[in-house]
Parts: sequence; structure tokens; C-alpha cells
Amino acid sequence: QVQLVESGGGLVQAGGSLKLSCAASGRTFISLAMGWFRQAPGKEREFVAAISRSGGNPYYADSLKGRFTISRDNAKNTVYLQMNSLKPEDTAVYYCAAGFYGGKTATGYNYWGQGTQVTVSS
Repeated sequence: QVQLVESGGGLVQAGGSLKLSCAASGRTFISLAMGWFRQAPGKEREFVAAISRSGGNPYYADSLKGRFTISRDNAKNTVYLQMNSLKPEDTAVYYCAAGFYGGKTATGYNYWGQGTQVTVSS
């Protein structure tokens, strides 16, 4: 079993930045691919970014490339999501996910955090 705890969400003005963190426990972190998803009110959960076990080959939703950066620190069992130039449409609950396969779909992940709210005001 893996426990994931997100932090770093909050209220920010458009154009601002936030850095989300997700701390993992319960299983060897390095054995898991990690991802971030988000869900806005009334919308389906969507892929944001993912990163491989080693930290190489990060990839992103096409609409977010250049503004968001995913990274991981295997020594700290933590994955991060740096979000820059935030827009009101980035407002959502952001979820951290861990899995054996990873990828851009939720089916590639076995474990999920409780989510952290990000609100971007205009």
C-alpha cells in the first residue's frame, strides 16, 4: 500500500506561481511512476504531467507544456509540480498519483492522494 499526501495548493492571482508537493510512504518510492491529474468543477479528471521512476522523461498535457514542470526527489520520496503563469482555467483540485505503469491515463496508477485545491483568481 502507498499513501500519498499533497500539499502546496492555495489561492493565487493570475500570472502567479505555485509549487505542489506530494509525499509518498508505504512502498519503495523509486519503484513507482508518478503523475499529477486535476479535476475542475463539473469536468472530468484530466492528465497534467507524469514522470518515470528515475526522474527522466517527464511529459505533460499538450496545453500545459512550458508552464508546468514535474520533478521528483527519490531521496525524499516526494514528487513536485511547479506551476507558473497560472490562469483562472487552471483552477481545480490537483491529485497526485503513483503506479507501476504511469502514463497519461488514470488506469496506469494504483494509488491516489486526497487532492489539493488550487484556485487562480483573475
